[in-house]
Amino acid sequence: MTKAELIEEVSRVVEMTRKDSEVIVEAIFDSIVRSLRTGDKIEIRGFGSFRTRQRQPRVGRNPKTGTRVEVPAKRIPYFKPSKELKDLVNGSESQPVTASAPDVPAA
Repeated sequence: MTKAELIEEVSRVVEMTRKDSEVIVEAIFDSIVRSLRTGDKIEIRGFGSFRTRQRQPRVGRNPKTGTRVEVPAKRIPYFKPSKELKDLVNGSESQPVTASAPDVPAA
């Protein structure tokens, strides 16, 4: 799903104009980015949490030339899905997954 498709879905579900839906989606994304920049954690119950992780400096290699390159330390965004989201994605919430016994012919 693209950002444009998300805006269309919000517009359809909430019965708003596309422009109003775009403002809402942009405001949510901007809030998440601002919070992550300041080092805050965002937790959305039933969906997951966003936070940043610190990567240590390291020595990498340029794949084209093979020369060593110093990669500086940096913060990266990280998303951890909630248990509810994992269950919904795997279908265990709507349809329980059961192991079926192999068909054995009756003797």
